Amino acid sequence: MKLQQLIILQKKGPAVVKFFRKFALPHGPIILYTLTMLYIVPTPIGNLQDITLRALDVLKAADAVLCEDTRRTQILLTHFAVSKPTYRYNENDERSIQRCLELLQSGKTCALVSDCGTPCISDPGWKLVRAAVAAGINVSSLPGPSAVACALAGAGITGGAFTFLGFLPRKPGKAAKLMAGAYGLNLPVVLYESPYRVVKMLTLIAKTLGENTPVIVARELSKVYEEWVRGTAQQVAEQFAKKTKVQGEFVIIIDRPCTETEEQDEPDPNF
Repeated sequence: MKLQQLIILQKKGPAVVKFFRKFALPHGPIILYTLTMLYIVPTPIGNLQDITLRALDVLKAADAVLCEDTRRTQILLTHFAVSKPTYRYNENDERSIQRCLELLQSGKTCALVSDCGTPCISDPGWKLVRAAVAAGINVSSLPGPSAVACALAGAGITGGAFTFLGFLPRKPGKAAKLMAGAYGLNLPVVLYESPYRVVKMLTLIAKTLGENTPVIVARELSKVYEEWVRGTAQQVAEQFAKKTKVQGEFVIIIDRPCTETEEQDEPDPNF
């Protein structure tokens, strides 16, 4: 069997050089994961098969996995037969950030994961990344699952630019102000929302931007009961309000009002 990729964890030395000479040229590329590195590792947003091969390589090679919730991450690791120590990372606790930073400073390679999706994007992680960068620790961010990208790809809306607000503040006044300001840029606005507040949020959109504001709601992306609902903010709010129980995580895309002619930017041939 040909060896296509190798993960070298040892420090550079004569044995590694000899290993490189024996395997690197005949068998193609080698992936070198250096020590003392913080890897930002996206995890599936629903379907476990959406994890990338590189993400699995990093999880297997890391000395420790820093988690939003160790119990949920352990389910993922067990599914892929990865056995690594896990540590809870609490963004709201400076002591937790410091403990994780000290782990990195001790020479450990760590993988940072959230419960699902890409860490630091409406998920914990950015404070640790900032601290690691300030401490001179190498940081590598892997591409992978992201609910906002998944929802936008399936929305079928025009234009490439958008405004992402993540989870809005719980206070309606602050949420409405942020929403109105973002919508004023004349770009689609993307929000995250929980099943417990989605009807209130859709109602707030209708009240703030107008009942006929077009929205696309994506629920349970990549899961068995994935659902897409399109309509005006008022219509979609009423549709979900009729349900006896609303479940799943939501991505709400507030689209721009339709016009007779949609102007498309001409691609720049020099870009």
